[in-house]
Amino acid sequence: MIAMTYEGSSIDPSKPSIARVYDYLLGGKDNYAVDREIGDVFKRDLPGSVAIAFANRAALTRAVGEIVRTTGIQQFIDLGSGLPTADNVHQVAQRHAPEARVVYVDIDPQVLVHGRALLEKDDQTRVVAVDVRNPEGVRTHPDTVRLIDFTRPVAVIFSAILHHVNDDEDPAGIVRYWRENVPSGSYFFVSHFRSGDNPETREAERVLQQTFGRGRWRTDAEIASLLDGLEILDPGVVPAPLWRPEQTETPWNNSGERQLTVWEHLIAAALARKP
Repeated sequence: MIAMTYEGSSIDPSKPSIARVYDYLLGGKDNYAVDREIGDVFKRDLPGSVAIAFANRAALTRAVGEIVRTTGIQQFIDLGSGLPTADNVHQVAQRHAPEARVVYVDIDPQVLVHGRALLEKDDQTRVVAVDVRNPEGVRTHPDTVRLIDFTRPVAVIFSAILHHVNDDEDPAGIVRYWRENVPSGSYFFVSHFRSGDNPETREAERVLQQTFGRGRWRTDAEIASLLDGLEILDPGVVPAPLWRPEQTETPWNNSGERQLTVWEHLIAAALARKP
C-alpha cells in the first residue's frame, strides 16, 4: 500500500492512528488493517466499548444543534476533529443556520486529505493543519482569520481530544487560551474519557496508552477543572448519554433516568459558557 501525502505529511498504514481507529469503531471505511486490529481489541476483548464512540458522537451532534438554535452562534472551531463521518459539525450547524462557518483542526494526514476533499467547494468550512497544543497557531492561521470573527461569540469544540493531551502538556492551559481569546457569550463543548473504579476502565485506558503512548483519563472533578473560569451549564459534567438526551432514547428507569451500560459511563460531556 502506497502512503498518501499532503503538504509533506505522509499517511503511514503500518502505524495505528487515533482518528482512524475511531473511524473504524463508528463503522467508517477510512482505516487500515493496523487500525482495525486495535479496534478489534475493543470489539472482542471489551465487548460493549464501541458504545463510547457512538455516545460521544451523539452528544456532540446534540450540542452543536443546541448551540446554534438557542444562542445564534454561527461560528465553530473544532479542535482535533478527526475523520469526516455522518453529522459532522458543519453539517449539523448548517442545518439550523446555512451561513454557519466551521474551522476543523487536526494534524492527522488522512484527516487532512479526506477533510479537504469533502470541503473543497464549501467556502464556509476549512481544515487547518495545526496541533491543538498550539492554540496560538490555530487562532492566527489564515483560514481561521478568514472564517472566524473573534469580535463575536464562538463555539469551541473539544470533542474527545483533551484526554489525548498529557498533564505535562497543560490541557487546562489550552482551554484557558481559548477562554481568554474569545468574547463573552462564547460556548465550549468538552467530551472526555472518564475515570471509573472498575476493570473496564483500567483495561480500556491501558490499551489506548499502550497503543498510542499517551493519554490521561480524568475524573469528573478534573474534567470540570479544565473549564475553570467558565460557567458550566446544566446538567454539568455527566456521562455523554445523559447530556441533554432526546426523550425518545431508551432505556429509562422508573425515576425517569437513563439506564447506562458500564461503557457509556466512560465518556463524559459538558457545555460551558464564557460569562
